[in-house]
Amino acid sequence: MNRTQRTSMALLAVGALTVAGCTPGSNGDDTKTSAPPTASVTTDAAKMGNVTLTVWDQEVRGGQQKQMSTLIAQFEKTYPNIKIKRVSRSFDDLTKTLRLAMSGNDAPDVVQANNTRSQMGEFVKAKQVISLDGYAKAYGWDTRYPTSVRSVASYSPDGKTFGSGSLYGMPQVGEVVGVYYNAKRLTELGIQPPKTWAAMDAALATAKSKGQIPLVLGNVEKWPAGHLFGIVQGRYAKADQIRKLGFGQAGASWTAPDNVKAAQTLVSWVDKGYFNKGFNGQDYDQAWQSFSKGNGVFLFAGSWLQADLSTAMKGDVRFMLPPPSEAGGKTITTGGTGLPFAITSKAKKPDAAAAYINFITSPAAMKVLADNGNLPVVETSKQSPPDTLGKDVFGAFGQISQADGLVPYLDWATPTMGDTLGATLQDLLAKKVTPEKAMAALQKDYQEFTAK
Repeated sequence: MNRTQRTSMALLAVGALTVAGCTPGSNGDDTKTSAPPTASVTTDAAKMGNVTLTVWDQEVRGGQQKQMSTLIAQFEKTYPNIKIKRVSRSFDDLTKTLRLAMSGNDAPDVVQANNTRSQMGEFVKAKQVISLDGYAKAYGWDTRYPTSVRSVASYSPDGKTFGSGSLYGMPQVGEVVGVYYNAKRLTELGIQPPKTWAAMDAALATAKSKGQIPLVLGNVEKWPAGHLFGIVQGRYAKADQIRKLGFGQAGASWTAPDNVKAAQTLVSWVDKGYFNKGFNGQDYDQAWQSFSKGNGVFLFAGSWLQADLSTAMKGDVRFMLPPPSEAGGKTITTGGTGLPFAITSKAKKPDAAAAYINFITSPAAMKVLADNGNLPVVETSKQSPPDTLGKDVFGAFGQISQADGLVPYLDWATPTMGDTLGATLQDLLAKKVTPEKAMAALQKDYQEFTAK
């Protein structure tokens, strides 16, 4: 584990470990989700008999799909007695269907569940996923994955506390939200990659004045605007305040001037015509695919697009962290881990399910991830980035980690913040609400949760 990753995840854990959740408690039986004692855990997958595991994941994009298909093929070759029945859906489809699937009689054995209170937290509270503590000890996840990484997939058994307690999921990838840019277009426009927010403002204005689309966004799913807002929020707000908002901790305020200023900036970009036409009704995938075909100059998005954009644009696409307010200043942006893999309480062979998770998060798996353009959540420094864009992304993750500038996703905050944030920002960008009223709506959700 390299120093920068420890720093990164430790930063996230500072917030997460102090989160005292306020979600309603569960009256269920904790024994259903208690960790298997280490002594009772079987780790020899070859001796588990014939097993078929149903696995739901959201690894659908090019590089994600390739790494997962490769790892499953390797797993089934290594353990021919275990077959993987894979159901792969987009992030949005998985979010919509997973809750129903988990409650059915034919529930999956392994699922990729969002870390959020609204998903993993609810699954823990409903006793629909099991603690992985026994497996963490048996497989050595508790030493290979630092506490700070495990903490963002940890809850108390009643789901009230997020960031500590038992481990309920294991992530494969790290994530950082930043700025993709069309390097060829910047050269044509005579623009250097912006090193400050003032330079970014100038770059956007220049691109617009020369007939280009400065910013590409697809926001019909509503959540992409949360990532956009997070980048702009980091321009104005302090990291400790964003962490409190993101982890649902009391002591911050959405209506603080810095957050209102971020909302005002987004509206000003709408007024100046910086976004592609119809962005609020455009699909996220259609938007970045349009960018990959040369439409637009900047795309504010996460490291998960690295492989697909590199394949489509080759050397014309580059990645950078959001600029600091002043040259040499501190950058703040959103990031953390990808969706963790969890074992459902209805898994008939949880030991086999754990063996599968161990395989796809192993040191060898991290190399497969990197080779296919994905950002490994651990042991990143041991991997070789596949290309120039990979070097940008890997380097950005290390830089922001070392600088303690990584802050949590804002929709982690409360069980309802995902819906509230998405709907509010979509209305803000459509100018249906003012920046002040938008921040007041987010404050209401946050305050109702933290006041309990």
